Amino acid sequence: MTAAIARHRKRRKLKSEINVVPYIDVMLVLLIIFMVTAPLLTLSVDVDLPDSSARAVESKKDPVIVAVDSEGRYTLTLQNGKPEPIDGVSLQAKLQAFVEQNPDVPVFVAAPGASDYQRVMDTMVMLQQAKVKKIGLMSQPGGNAR
Repeated sequence: MTAAIARHRKRRKLKSEINVVPYIDVMLVLLIIFMVTAPLLTLSVDVDLPDSSARAVESKKDPVIVAVDSEGRYTLTLQNGKPEPIDGVSLQAKLQAFVEQNPDVPVFVAAPGASDYQRVMDTMVMLQQAKVKKIGLMSQPGGNAR
């Protein structure tokens, strides 16, 4: 009887192959999950930009306008005057004397859009050294503003 039992109990051969079907199923499920959730993962930040309430400057006094061009040359326009070319040292001295007599006069810096930003900043520093208290920037209305 032992021989008969031994015949019925054949040993199975071990398979050396991996069954990849369950892995493929899991991979397809993950692919579908990622395809569905990927559009929802776009990160963004909501920004509320302020509305501009800027308007033209209304002043009882005519402003002093310091214009700097793209090459760094200065033009000074005093109140009710015409523009006159001037160098930096003379500009600083003339403005300091003018502001001492008229302390509340607004001074505006004008520059073309193609000029270097650093030139405008250097002009503003020069005006601060001339003890100008009110410095503004001039711009053209409209343009590419939205």
